[in-house]
Amino acid sequence: MTEFLKNIDKNWTLFLDRDGVINNRPIDDYVKTWEAFEFLPGVLKAFAIFNKIFKRIIVVTNQQGIGKGLMTVDDLEAVHSKMITEIQNSGGRIDAVYYCPELAEKPLSCRKPSTFMAQKAFAEFPDIDFEKSLMLGDMRTDLQFGRNAGMKTIYINTNQKSIDTDLYDERFSSLIEFAKLLNVND
Repeated sequence: MTEFLKNIDKNWTLFLDRDGVINNRPIDDYVKTWEAFEFLPGVLKAFAIFNKIFKRIIVVTNQQGIGKGLMTVDDLEAVHSKMITEIQNSGGRIDAVYYCPELAEKPLSCRKPSTFMAQKAFAEFPDIDFEKSLMLGDMRTDLQFGRNAGMKTIYINTNQKSIDTDLYDERFSSLIEFAKLLNVND
């Protein structure tokens, strides 16, 4: 286990991607409604553990389905509202959700790996210290986002893709596997 994991305390912020980390990532599609949202196994329990450990818990997600006209901002916010409620009902929490609706092709986009959403989180929560922050993601852009913002990065390998090891500090097969490791040290 990497040394920094032993030093995580209530001063740390947890940033997470959504699709493929919190919920099942639809193949070649987007979660457009709550009915299409499916928590990955152990996620609700993981958030209950994170609630006891981290000062802030923030979701950062690229959502170009809005930019493609496949869903609206209201559709996405309804999904996020229900996701947050389910997590709270299970003893967890999310302090904020930031999303980028822009298309991947747009230059200078707010999409990860740009640090736009990290800066937005810092503007709302100025006590965030990126050197005491983790970014958990299942895609290269998630991990690049974390690196670009100066965070430690954790690869959640739910999609079974190979990602360059220089992009992450630790690797876990699921969110609950990571949470259980932290809970042992709590």
